[in-house]
Amino acid sequence: MANPVRSACCVVLAAVVVVYAQRHSQQDSHIQYERVGADVTMKCGSMDWDAAVTWTANGTDIDESHLNGSYLILKNVDLSQSGQYYCYEGSSWHLKYQTYLKVGMPPKEPVLMCRSNNYPKGFYCSWHLPTPTYIPNFFNISVIHGTKDMVCEKDATPKNRCHIRYLQLFSTVKYKVTLTVTNALGKNFTTLTFDEFAIVKPDPPESVVAKPVPNNPRRLEVSWQNPSSWPDPESFPLKFFLRYRPLILDQWQHAPSVNSHQQRLPIAALTHAISLRAHLHAHPYMQARHHPEHLWGAVGRSCSLFAPLPWHFLEQDPPLFAVFGGRSRALSTCQLNAHPRNVARLKKVFLMQHQSSWPDRGRISYCGLPAICRCRREV
Repeated sequence: MANPVRSACCVVLAAVVVVYAQRHSQQDSHIQYERVGADVTMKCGSMDWDAAVTWTANGTDIDESHLNGSYLILKNVDLSQSGQYYCYEGSSWHLKYQTYLKVGMPPKEPVLMCRSNNYPKGFYCSWHLPTPTYIPNFFNISVIHGTKDMVCEKDATPKNRCHIRYLQLFSTVKYKVTLTVTNALGKNFTTLTFDEFAIVKPDPPESVVAKPVPNNPRRLEVSWQNPSSWPDPESFPLKFFLRYRPLILDQWQHAPSVNSHQQRLPIAALTHAISLRAHLHAHPYMQARHHPEHLWGAVGRSCSLFAPLPWHFLEQDPPLFAVFGGRSRALSTCQLNAHPRNVARLKKVFLMQHQSSWPDRGRISYCGLPAICRCRREV
């Protein structure tokens, strides 16, 4: 004979499972998109207006003050009200309707940029929205060269970028790129029209090294390599532009542009920031159609190097390296000469970079990027 207590427990458990399944069934499931600030009305499926219903949002019962009959009324919705909404019939808790409310915004005009950093292979276009919409967006990009449609191969990462291969070089026909963004609340678009060479901008030079010239501490030697993304430097040579300044000054000093991968600079005994960029050496055809400034590439990240004069490096410490691209190669400890002028100079640099008081004694530390050098006064 079956145990009556066990049978009763099974019946109760089965009833709980049925009610749970009813409350969480997927019948009449919808996704509803609404604009931030809108007034939203939700109907409880096919239920009559005067039917007794209960609404929940993300598992929490909604107060009856938000109901008009069986309708749910949400005034001036905001992002916090996005979520899963359920409507149940009376006290039976039979699920009659469910919807997922997504509150967001229609897209604004997208920001589109096209650039060729690997000329003559092709160019890429990247895009983003100036403000978030908080709901899914779909982008469509079209590229036209004259009357020909071109394929824009999308990158796996980042997702908001695609590459286009040139159909022909030295073309006089303009390129037209149109980007359209669409979501459930609206759409927008932007268009760029440009000449082939107007978007040629090489990446910054690589493997940049700055070091003092041996036996000439008032001169700094800077060397670099072509950007690895530039495919044919022989046919399309690059010219390099270098500028530098002491960190205590705002005005840059400009060195003459060069075709080589090395340049020497006259410097004072201060921490210097160095900026280096490349541009495409003007082809005769390009000179006839474009101002050379259009061909300047991206500015490389600044490097800072603490000049050795009037410092002495301690033998047990590693040499001082320049800091490039936000990466510090090494740190060193240096010892300051006892000359009062040097102490005053270090004090000025320290105060301007760190806005802190000058320590009477002990170790003086440069912390953070650019330019990291731990120094101490000589007694």
